[in-house]
Amino acid sequence: MSTISGRLACTRSFSFAGSVQRLFLTSILSVALLGCAGRPKDVLLPVADTSPTSSKVEMLVATTRSRSSKPGEMFTGERGPAPAFADITVSIPPSNVRKVGEVAWPKKLPPNPATDFAVLKGEELTLEGAKVWLSASARKSPDHSVLVFIHGFNNRFEDSVFRFAQIANDAGTDSVPILVTWPSRGSTFAYGYDRESTNYTRNALETLFQYLARDPGVKEVSVLAHSMGNWLALESLRQMAIRNGGLPPKFKNIMLAAPDVDVDVFRSQIADMGKQHPKFTLFVSQDDRALAVSRRVWGDVARLGSIDPEQTPYKEELAANKITVIDLTKVKSGDKLNHGKFAESPEIVQLIGSRISDGQALTDSRVGFGDRIVAATAGAAAVAGTAAGLAIAAPVAMVDQNTRDNYANEVGALGVTTPRGRTGQRSPINNDCGAANVGTRSVCDR
Repeated sequence: MSTISGRLACTRSFSFAGSVQRLFLTSILSVALLGCAGRPKDVLLPVADTSPTSSKVEMLVATTRSRSSKPGEMFTGERGPAPAFADITVSIPPSNVRKVGEVAWPKKLPPNPATDFAVLKGEELTLEGAKVWLSASARKSPDHSVLVFIHGFNNRFEDSVFRFAQIANDAGTDSVPILVTWPSRGSTFAYGYDRESTNYTRNALETLFQYLARDPGVKEVSVLAHSMGNWLALESLRQMAIRNGGLPPKFKNIMLAAPDVDVDVFRSQIADMGKQHPKFTLFVSQDDRALAVSRRVWGDVARLGSIDPEQTPYKEELAANKITVIDLTKVKSGDKLNHGKFAESPEIVQLIGSRISDGQALTDSRVGFGDRIVAATAGAAAVAGTAAGLAIAAPVAMVDQNTRDNYANEVGALGVTTPRGRTGQRSPINNDCGAANVGTRSVCDR
């Protein structure tokens, strides 16, 4: 029996196999009607500014992703050997074309700045160039403040760029936008890889935080993290607090949106930061389906982003730590997983802006229909990223563009033969696996 056949055979032991197959028959008929349409790829190739009425968001990008050979992609989902930086300007169409909270993805290339999100400038920077950019931008800010955004699980590079541009624009803040983007493969199947990538990035993020703390031109720092990005943010802040004996006063607001963090671990992280920690705002939603799946994966311990803040012991602990809670459970959004509500609700985005000003769906990843089946099927997330998880989504991958893209990437990562007869290969980031490993599992251990 071939390798792929042997791996697929193991899925027969799943008790839910029959129901999944029945779901496939219904799902495939529905998805087939949609055809093979999907978003264009490599949308970050700069275009001319042909829409003077469009808003502009210029951001500094700091990333541990590997550089891409495709100009319209810039950075991949693989891990780079060292942090990289970029200066990106995104054009956002006027309000009569786009709703607040919405990312107007281009339907074809090149994008039209009058109707689509479009990149006007995308230039890589050296470390010194990034410092110069930050210094000049902080001087222009009315309150000399910065907003650091850390995206969540299942985000490709372009997803994080456009979503942060939307948030920065819709929040109406004058803070300098800094996007921290870590190596995510942009696939539901890659949960384990993404989680390890946050650990891979935490030293680099702490280094950025330390620089912002020392820079006299930066007076205030706010941090907004989403989903798995909260683990990265909290771990980096914790490291910084332990190293410095506390967090600097200029770190004013830490906003945790749908945090995919174990509540028990969060207790210890907050304790390690000390009593004089920044103001925390927690965005929760008890109907967050993505966090419900994550809870199963991580031993059935509650995830911070889906707790009921009125229940004991959460109510008392949140009050003791002076953590403000925004409960989004009753907020409706276009996010079928209810995981990105804070970015899609106009009122919540504007609330974020007001909180930044006062004190100092958040994902737009390509989720295919097959990915949602994996996320919604009991226990399936435990095998996501394995041949068994891929077998669950295989039928839908035949007709759904986003699932097909994610499926192909993960088949390649497993090194198995695709239906076309090509064997996927890992993309080495660094021939010296030890150098690529920052205290966690490296790509060579996969």
